[in-house]
Amino acid sequence: MKNLKVGLISHKFYGTKSATIARTKELIAKAAQKGANLIVLQELHQTHYFCQRENTENFDYAANFEDDVKFWGSIAKEFGVVLVASLFERRSAGLYHNTAVVFERDGKVLGKYRKMHIPDDPNFYEKFYFTPGDMGFAPIDTSVGRLGVLVCWDQWYPEAARAMALRGAQVLIYPTAIGWFMGDESSERERQLEAWVAVQRGHSVANSLPVIAVNRVGFESAGLSEISPNLVLGNTAPKMTCDESAEGIKFWGNSFVFGAQGEELFRAGSESELCEVVEIDMQRCENVRRWWPFLRDRRIESYGSLLKRFDD
Repeated sequence: MKNLKVGLISHKFYGTKSATIARTKELIAKAAQKGANLIVLQELHQTHYFCQRENTENFDYAANFEDDVKFWGSIAKEFGVVLVASLFERRSAGLYHNTAVVFERDGKVLGKYRKMHIPDDPNFYEKFYFTPGDMGFAPIDTSVGRLGVLVCWDQWYPEAARAMALRGAQVLIYPTAIGWFMGDESSERERQLEAWVAVQRGHSVANSLPVIAVNRVGFESAGLSEISPNLVLGNTAPKMTCDESAEGIKFWGNSFVFGAQGEELFRAGSESELCEVVEIDMQRCENVRRWWPFLRDRRIESYGSLLKRFDD
């Protein structure tokens, strides 16, 4: 496909799973109407970001994984788009993954990726919930190209992007949930945001591939993670606070698309929900790799230390 029209969809949590999904579907419809043939959703888009607290009840959010897969397959088919969804997967008792699922235009599951790099930081207690993926870095073939789908914390690792590129990925995609602690100084928050953008722009340049990142927006209090999943999964919305002085995460948005030379094709702001369709010239990847043949000049015989934790 010469030109890829990708729809970026980012939104806040609407109190319940059903209300949030309704908003997601509304935005998918708008993106499809704008001509998107690929739509990327934010990380764990069905519910709030529950990893702010370690709560064993929160594993119930993965209980309907198979039904969720069927539902999002039906959405891809309804709107005739390739869809990248981000779901909480219960694989077996005590074994859960943060999983991106890719659907073809006919609703068929083409493949999935289980998040490999798992953070463990204040309000990002993902190691409590997610087992690192065991499917490797394998691009997924679709009608719009070979997609190198990764998830959030994977963004910081050039090895993951390179591995996808070496397997023939034609675009790198990152559903994301990352944001600020509002207690940090404004200058520190700005450094964090720009570091996040810069490292992914580097993946684009180093691999001569477009990079797409879709990040959450809105403020979510840490207290949401202490609410029973039955409340969120039902029809009654939990009481939420919009007080950004409370403990929690203000997701910084700033979803973006970079081209094959790291050129900025689109970047969102930090406040508003997002339904944007961005056109990517895929032929540029071939051209850029002819001009700057980074893969040709790799000295693979000298990279053995990369397989060590630290080369001491």
